[in-house]
Amino acid sequence: MLKQAEKRLVITFHTTAGAMAMEKLCKKNAIPGRLVPVPRELTSDCGIAWSMAPADRAHLEPLLTGDSDISGVYELML
Repeated sequence: MLKQAEKRLVITFHTTAGAMAMEKLCKKNAIPGRLVPVPRELTSDCGIAWSMAPADRAHLEPLLTGDSDISGVYELML
């Protein structure tokens, strides 16, 4: 059986180091999500994205700094 598509917040990065830093930040602050390949609809410099529930965005935004490696933030059905 195929997995049902659901709305996800997808964050893309300029570098793999930026993606790994996001994973570390989220795990440290108990924000659920995971690293995924960048969906075909998007482009990214490193090919790795962070996927999480859109409802958790409010918990993440206060933790982000101006020097983050984020190249884009999208809401997609995945």
